[in-house]
Amino acid sequence: MFTNTNQDRSKSKVDFMDHSFIQQPFPVYEKLRAEEPVHRLLLPSGHAAWMVTRYEDAVNILQDGRFVTGVLDNYNNENEETLPPHQAIISRNLISVGPEDHRRLRRLIQKAFTPRMIERLRGRIVEISDQLLEQIQAGGTREFDLIEDYAFPLPIIVICEMLGVPLEDQDKFRAWSNTIMESVSNPQMSQESDEVMKAFVDYLQELITERRKHLQQDLISDLISIEEEGDKLTEQELYALVFVLIIAGHETTVNLIGNGMLALLEHPQQKQLLMDDPDLIQAAVEEVLRFNGPAEINNVRWAAEDVEFQGIQIRQGDMMLVALSSANRDSSHYEEPDTFDITRKVNDHIAFGKGIHYCLGAPLARLEGEIAINALLQRLPEIRLNTELELLEWRPGMIIRGLKAFPVAY
Repeated sequence: MFTNTNQDRSKSKVDFMDHSFIQQPFPVYEKLRAEEPVHRLLLPSGHAAWMVTRYEDAVNILQDGRFVTGVLDNYNNENEETLPPHQAIISRNLISVGPEDHRRLRRLIQKAFTPRMIERLRGRIVEISDQLLEQIQAGGTREFDLIEDYAFPLPIIVICEMLGVPLEDQDKFRAWSNTIMESVSNPQMSQESDEVMKAFVDYLQELITERRKHLQQDLISDLISIEEEGDKLTEQELYALVFVLIIAGHETTVNLIGNGMLALLEHPQQKQLLMDDPDLIQAAVEEVLRFNGPAEINNVRWAAEDVEFQGIQIRQGDMMLVALSSANRDSSHYEEPDTFDITRKVNDHIAFGKGIHYCLGAPLARLEGEIAINALLQRLPEIRLNTELELLEWRPGMIIRGLKAFPVAY
């Protein structure tokens, strides 16, 4: 097992709690790619880990079956018996189970989460975008917070409607999600996170119990009903999946819209290109995902056996981190990686991961991002940043990459 030492702390060149790193991590990643692409670090939690920063290494780790995501498979000395009840009930989810369980869950879930179902949401997403922009324009000022008033409510409305969750609970989801995401790399928030997790699970239990009594035309009802060759989601798996869908189902899109609009406002020529040719939106979203994607670090992997990787001995049980934000700016893979170019021809980014754990919600996030950004530029063509660029604050935490607030004017 990879042990924690003072040497680990002194060697670490990455501090996920450091304000300057949170604000601008890319120069640090560039230096690591050049000098120490497989980097040994100590996380704020006190756990030691290896972090890969180059594109090719990242893809290899994400696709190598010797590096697994099963947090309950004894790779990190955790099991359901050691977890509090409210954490155990959501532990067997797509992100945290091993390969065999993941394939089984994904096969079942895809019966309810199909590309056709996602495409059917297009018209409704357009309606929601238009309604939010109408509210903004009717607000009496020509200023608003792009995160608070647009990027957050759009995906949370979509996921609430999909799941059949009361829309009036959306503020709870935002508060819960923020705490859970930020606590991942901040051990001082452990008690607060534990309380939030319990409240979230209590909410899900009440919601799912009610839905079992009265099935409706929504995704939760579909998940309760799906079955393949006699296999169904267990009660625990159902709770875990709904939890992940609510958290990941809006976090990804909030940050995709926010990061995308920031990149466009920082690069006015690219913004004008997209306004002149809205059909460039798909390529633009892919470039946003590469240039400053919504996820900084992929979900944790564990070495299932001793592995030699790039000349380094990785021991069974060692924690592995894949720095997506770094890999997607690797100059050995991309030409001019620090240039934001919505006409980029080759864009095989890994913002949504790679391999069997490729993000199930990627098609929905892409669709929401495309509609939201194009609608914003078409309705508010004069939109501009309403503060100094250096005053924007990025949310802390090593999982997500997104702004706390985004004041704009038009």
